[in-house]
Amino acid sequence: MNPTSSGTVTVNIVDERIARVVFSNPTHRNALSAQLLASLDESLAALALQRVPVVILGSEVGQPVWSAGHDIRELQHDRDPIAYGKPLEQVLRRIRAYPGVVIALISGSVWGGAVDLAMSCDLVVADHSASFAMTPANIGLPYTTSGLLRFFNNLPIHVLKEMFFTAQKLDAERAERFGVINRLVNSDALETTALDMAQGIAGKAPLAIAAVKEQLRILEDLQPMPVQAMEQIAELRRQACESADFTEGLAAFTERRPAVFSGN
Repeated sequence: MNPTSSGTVTVNIVDERIARVVFSNPTHRNALSAQLLASLDESLAALALQRVPVVILGSEVGQPVWSAGHDIRELQHDRDPIAYGKPLEQVLRRIRAYPGVVIALISGSVWGGAVDLAMSCDLVVADHSASFAMTPANIGLPYTTSGLLRFFNNLPIHVLKEMFFTAQKLDAERAERFGVINRLVNSDALETTALDMAQGIAGKAPLAIAAVKEQLRILEDLQPMPVQAMEQIAELRRQACESADFTEGLAAFTERRPAVFSGN
């Protein structure tokens, strides 16, 4: 167990081929604090060195919230928490580059950056309480191109726009229909289903699976973009991150009131 001041990450070795990684921050709806993310990154790095071929990742089953996403308290001091090199992006890269299969086990609602965490995993097993809401627009936070690309590769474009424009939940049934969820089961079958899938994968040739995963990661990243477009996107994100609207969005969230955005 790696304790942090705002959550814990626990690693249980099911057998030499499967690890169950549980993150927990119950007083803040399993929010992904920077310290919790650092602990999660360390745990995944250690499992990679141990060559554990399958990791089952998630919070405890049966909670109403799988993860509330970024710890909103930290956003008061970090105007761009999803930029390259920040704790969440580092964990997402760790999952995508993990030399084995990472299965997200999801029970409860998933919010903001935690949706990106789930979608960065290779497979998703969820129960009917699962839902996915991309909420950056609620506080005025612009998402990154790399983050949008992960959604672009996994969702129809109009569903992607609906999630980011409305910040409303994508329920478990629709998520399964669009391929976000691989297995949708009742809560009492969730752990067993994930473990059965993990055992099936763990019995296959690990080098072959690792090679296929890395090829798919490289193919997904083959998205050439002109330098001018990259500079334009960077400027748009800078303006949004430094805007009065972002300040208002954070204040409104903290004060539990609707935000009043001005476009400035």
